[in-house]
Amino acid sequence: MENRPLEYDYTVVKWFMFTTVVLGIVGMLIGVILAWELAFPSVNTILGQGLAEYTNFSRLRPLHTDAVAYGFTLSAIWASWYYIGQRVLKVSLAESPFLMFIAKLHFWLYVAVVAAVVVTLFLGLTQSKEYAEFIWPIDLAVVVVWVLWGISLFGLIGIRREKSLYISMWYFIACFLAVAMLYLFNNMAVPTYFVAGVGSLWHSVSMYAGTNDALVQWWFGHNAVAFVFTTPIIAMIYYFLPKESGQAVYSYKLSLLAFWGLMFVYLWAGGHHLIFSTVPDWMQTMGSVFSVVLILPSWGSAINMLLTMKGEWQQVASNPIIKFLILASTFYMFSTLEGPIQSIKSVNALAHFTDWIVGHVHDGVLGWVAFMIFAALYHMAPRVLKREIYSKSLMNTQFWIQTLGIVLYFTSMWIAGITQGMMWRAHDAFGNLAYSFIDTVTILHPYYTIRAVGGTLYLLGVFMFAYNMYKTLSARPVEESELQNATPMAA
Repeated sequence: MENRPLEYDYTVVKWFMFTTVVLGIVGMLIGVILAWELAFPSVNTILGQGLAEYTNFSRLRPLHTDAVAYGFTLSAIWASWYYIGQRVLKVSLAESPFLMFIAKLHFWLYVAVVAAVVVTLFLGLTQSKEYAEFIWPIDLAVVVVWVLWGISLFGLIGIRREKSLYISMWYFIACFLAVAMLYLFNNMAVPTYFVAGVGSLWHSVSMYAGTNDALVQWWFGHNAVAFVFTTPIIAMIYYFLPKESGQAVYSYKLSLLAFWGLMFVYLWAGGHHLIFSTVPDWMQTMGSVFSVVLILPSWGSAINMLLTMKGEWQQVASNPIIKFLILASTFYMFSTLEGPIQSIKSVNALAHFTDWIVGHVHDGVLGWVAFMIFAALYHMAPRVLKREIYSKSLMNTQFWIQTLGIVLYFTSMWIAGITQGMMWRAHDAFGNLAYSFIDTVTILHPYYTIRAVGGTLYLLGVFMFAYNMYKTLSARPVEESELQNATPMAA
């Protein structure tokens, strides 16, 4: 009995994979609508048809960011965690009825929170904090969801058969601990109805004020990127690239050096969002310096992944999943160079509040995060669903269409952002501003249109991905023994 292969339970993995696909479509569809609204404001009138209050930019924008960050991305992270965790720890969820119950409760409570977020944001109920818009009752539910994941995370670690913790586990643990700390501190609020007897039942005020509120908000805001869009995604690529390629990780020492460098440096970089503001100058400088230093651990992980393919680069041509993984690593390098450059004070003076920042965010999210997620789900699907991926050619088509979409997106936003910055700073011989604000809006219209086209192409790729996953459900049955089974840890 003890010598039988361990049978992993993928029930919760399947559920999270499904929500990843659905929320990816929702989040990115809303993003494309917003892009077209910016290029052609009349789109809101056409879409609204009496409901313009619910389809305008300000109402949809937080729904887009939260659906992509906390819907599409978190669902993929948790699908990957429940898949990777069992395999590298050599334990099945089915072995512990308690942990299985916690995992299922984790999923269903998460779905309930997502539904509450969609309803409240459509209704305009928000605490008006970037990446932390949820009203206070939802914040409490989010904490419970996060604790449930923590129980699953440390519970599986506690009953593991594999003594060593693979590097992916380190990054998942970092994600859990850092987000727990950040979310709790940033979302400390006082419900006015219960404390002062005034205002809406859902209304609250932050426990911080003024500059202190800004500091805590961007300590959270920047590190939400660090520990949702970075550390768990690195955890995923450290597992899926070696498994898919059959190559061992190039350097475990480099992986640990990059991990600890990232942990120490990332937490202090949030101050670069507040350059030339009312926060102390030394704090602005610290944010800039740590942002530049952040290049080292970020590139350490990315280079480690690229060198993992040493001697096996022909796989990039033959395997579309490897294409997604390698370009994801490349975009990670690119984005983690661009961000620190924008954090240098002289550059930030030009870039801040411009569309160059938007371009930076989206080449990271669309190129690094989403490409990694597509690769992860394509890798997991045959092993979880016991079905062959429906179409390899559709995967390739998706890759090239989305790559084109990303290029159109970030190049248009680069040009638009630098143009904005230059026009805002331009002045005539008498020291007056050379351009009015509407002048900049007018000249940027072509670039907004290109951005909308790029986003539409990317969304088309998302629909291709969803269709490929759907058709995989009824594709040819396949056993895992037929699939490549390589490192890490021979899982």
